[in-house]
Amino acid sequence: MRDIDLEVFGPTGDCAAVRVVGEIDVFTAPRMREQVLDLVAKGVVHVVVDLSGVEFLDSTGLGVLVGALKRLRTHEGSLALVMSTDRIVRIFTITGLTAVFPIHDAVPDAIAANAHWVRAVERGGESVEEWCRRHGLA
Repeated sequence: MRDIDLEVFGPTGDCAAVRVVGEIDVFTAPRMREQVLDLVAKGVVHVVVDLSGVEFLDSTGLGVLVGALKRLRTHEGSLALVMSTDRIVRIFTITGLTAVFPIHDAVPDAIAANAHWVRAVERGGESVEEWCRRHGLA
């Protein structure tokens, strides 16, 4: 079993990005759930989760992501995923979750695809590319 590392970028307005590294399983998924709940409690409703560093994802992890999406949608928010590992992409394809989540190859693409995110970043006086570079997400 490997641990999970979570790093939050933002919030920028009501938007935040979360980088996940490690394994998301029955042991580590509760940390991810708590992170999302903490963000929502702080008024964040538009989230990009970067799963590029995830090596393993089980059904508990999928459940946390689906639950997070439902919670954010109740607040008129959104949840986009970034993934580059074929194994993780295949899990979402097999389960049909590619039809549920917006999935992107990179964080800047995920942010640029969401008009609300773009407005929040631009209100801070930056472009999406500048914001991502400043946070090490480019």
